[in-house]
Amino acid sequence: MQAVGLSQWFYLGVLAIIIGVVFIWKARGNSKSKTMENGYMLMILGFVGIVSEFTDFASVLLVLVALSGVVLVLDKLLWAKKRSENQPKPHYVHYSREFFPVVLGVWVLRAFLFEAYQIPSSSMRPDLTVGDFILVSKFDYGIRMPVTNKVVIPIHEVARGDVVVFQDQETANRDLIKRVVGLPGDTVSYIDKKLTINGKKLSYQPDGSYDYTENTPNGNVVVHTTRTIEDLTGIEHPIATDSNFPPVIEEMVRDFPNKANCEYFDNGFTCKVPEGHYFMMGDNRDNSLDSRYWGFVPNQAILGKAIYVWMNFRDLSRIWTKIN
Repeated sequence: MQAVGLSQWFYLGVLAIIIGVVFIWKARGNSKSKTMENGYMLMILGFVGIVSEFTDFASVLLVLVALSGVVLVLDKLLWAKKRSENQPKPHYVHYSREFFPVVLGVWVLRAFLFEAYQIPSSSMRPDLTVGDFILVSKFDYGIRMPVTNKVVIPIHEVARGDVVVFQDQETANRDLIKRVVGLPGDTVSYIDKKLTINGKKLSYQPDGSYDYTENTPNGNVVVHTTRTIEDLTGIEHPIATDSNFPPVIEEMVRDFPNKANCEYFDNGFTCKVPEGHYFMMGDNRDNSLDSRYWGFVPNQAILGKAIYVWMNFRDLSRIWTKIN
């Protein structure tokens, strides 16, 4: 019986490993053969497909670094001493030696410096559109421990108005991007589609209309919204609102930790942000599932600050656009 909840990538990963093992077996230990090289490539891709089902990609890279590192250490301490000088290295040592520095470099880059993401939805329009490839600074808020994501060397605090990437609190191995609206201890109110932070009403300037095409199960639909410049206590940025929707759809509000800190009304809500947490909202206010619906984001879930759009194949004019 097929295991429940496993995606097609898991089974493709299993298939890739099986084919890879067959290729390696057919190569008969010849480390330089193309068959052996393809076999290891398939095994690595298969491993990534399987393990990614249960953890994030950075953790997958860490496992690969550890496995190849262990092989190299064992070869240095044990296996190499038993080989004659003219005897070639086993294929698993040969490929571990080539593989280790590459994967280590990629893992360090992704874990501590920068990571690339693609915007999959319209929740951050007008600033971020579907198809944007964005660069996220992993060190802006501090150096974090791999896997646990705990800050060990603080650098900057998360600031109100930052566009951040963080771990989804409901779906494993899924990351989200939203704008920080509320900081720890803030009282955030969103009444009649206007924010009030700690009793201070934000200013809003009309900025025309904003229309975009949304891909739906029923085909492409043109969405008409109003564009407004919101001054988020010193951070000016555009938002989009749709008069056909209320500030919050109460039927969609889920149970979440510290939900008692929030009070919902017909025309909006008020939430007190717990210590060590943040309140996130999408800039496309009426097309965003955010903290209104699933609650607060703990500091330990923060992955980094979005800083640039580095590519959009649908609109090359967006290349290297700064994210504000």
